[in-house]
Amino acid sequence: MAKKNVPLKNSKFGAYARFSGIGFQMIAIIMFGVYVGVKLDDYFQYDKLFTVMLSLLSVIISIYFVVRQIIKNT
Repeated sequence: MAKKNVPLKNSKFGAYARFSGIGFQMIAIIMFGVYVGVKLDDYFQYDKLFTVMLSLLSVIISIYFVVRQIIKNT
């Protein structure tokens, strides 16, 4: 029996893979922002000022990328 090649965009697995990739991208952006914030706080000897600012900024940036990818994929 021949195996059919189902395009990745039309299969259910493709949808799960695409949206889990978006989740991992969000996590990576937020973790990078927090990491840079912690390093800047250590360097400038502030008490979590840059960590809070960059973590909020990275959440906003990650939400922007998610919305942009969802719009592009629909």
